[in-house]
Amino acid sequence: MSEQQFEPMMPIKLTTLNDLARLASSTSALGHVTYIVHFTHGEKHYYGVFVVFRDYYKLYGLPMFYYIEMDKELPGNYILFRSDEAGENVEISRGTKPGYIALPIINLSLDNPQFLKVIQLLNK
Repeated sequence: MSEQQFEPMMPIKLTTLNDLARLASSTSALGHVTYIVHFTHGEKHYYGVFVVFRDYYKLYGLPMFYYIEMDKELPGNYILFRSDEAGENVEISRGTKPGYIALPIINLSLDNPQFLKVIQLLNK
C-alpha cells in the first residue's frame, strides 16, 4: 500500500489561550462540539483546533491548524468559555459547567507518521 499524500497544512500560532477558546467556541454549533487537540513535542505542550477554510481558490479547502504553545500541561479535561456583557471568562476544568461552552481536550498520540509531518510544520 502506498503512502497517502496530503496537501500541506497551514499552522497559525495564536497568542493566548483566550484566543484559542474564542475561536473554538465560535465554531461550535448546536449538536456539533468543537474539540481541542493536545500533544507534546519536546518540552512543549501544543493545544489547537484543526479547521478547513472552504473553497480556497481552486482547492476544495485549505487545511489550517490554529494552536498555542505552552510550557506546562493544562490541569483539566475541558476549556470552558463564556462571553457576556461583563467580558470573556476562560477556565480550565475537569468537567463541564452550566452557562459555559465546554471544549473537550483530546490527547493525541504521536505514533502516526502523517501526524509527525504536522509537528514539523509547527517548528518552521
